[in-house]
Order: sequence, then C-alpha cells, then structure tokens
Amino acid sequence: MAEWLEHTVHVDVETPVEEVWALWSDISQMPNWMKWIDSVEVLEEDPALSRWKLETTGLSFSWLSRIVKVVPQQVIQWESVDGLPNRGAIRFYGHKEGGSTVKMSISYALPSILARLMMSSSFVDRVVTSTLQADLDRFKDYAIAQAKARSKDSSAQKVSAEP
Repeated sequence: MAEWLEHTVHVDVETPVEEVWALWSDISQMPNWMKWIDSVEVLEEDPALSRWKLETTGLSFSWLSRIVKVVPQQVIQWESVDGLPNRGAIRFYGHKEGGSTVKMSISYALPSILARLMMSSSFVDRVVTSTLQADLDRFKDYAIAQAKARSKDSSAQKVSAEP
C-alpha cells in the first residue's frame, strides 16, 4: 500500500510570463535548475512522454512521465506512467508590472511505512520542501540570466544593423 506526499513551493521572477513559460515548457532544460534531476529526455515518438532520472546521495530513480494538461502560459500538468509514482503541476501567473510567479506542486507515492516515517518527521518534509524551493530560486536566477542574455544579443544585433 502506498501513500501520497505533496510539496508546494513558489517563486516570483522579474521576467515576463511568456519568457518564464518558454523555459519551463522545454522540459529538457530542467536539470539546469533542478538539483536532483539528472536528465529529462523527451521521446521523439511521442513528445508528451519523457524519461526522467533523479539522483541524490546514492539514490537513483527513473520514470516515464506524460504531460496530461497544457494551457500555454498558465499550467503544465504531468503524471508518471511507470517507475517512481509522481504527479504535479507548474502554474504560471503573470503580473501587470511584467514579472511573474511560478508555483510548483509535486506529489509522489511512497510505501505506507516510509510515508508515515516521513510525515512524522518534519525534518524530512523541510528538507524536501527546501530543496524544491532552492530549485525554484535557481530557476529564477536562470530565467533572469537568460532574459539578460537575450536583451544583450538583441542590442548587439540592433547596433550591427545600423549604418
């Protein structure tokens, strides 16, 4: 018997929701900001499927995931179809002033005895939640760096195009 555990974190990013969406919707980029994700491979035969590999401190898991819902610039929702049982969603909220908020909810199933141990230990919950929050903080830095690089490239192209 398994029990589901859930963690939700969010971050505000000084980058427009369109740019934040573009980064997240290319899920193969996630190892750039998610510490425990070693790789994400989108399957050519079905782009809604991807093979994920998680590695941390001697533990390694992999799973096949399916994108089950996409609303551009609003939500990407997934669920695993084999391997480590998990599901979740990334939600995007644009702000009038041009920034955005990214909210990530992740649930995963563990054997009941292990889940009870984790739920009774607020330390484990805090470690997982703080790791996910650190991932979103890294994403924020990554998104801002990508936006600055695009802006710099755009400025350089404008200068070179002028007579």
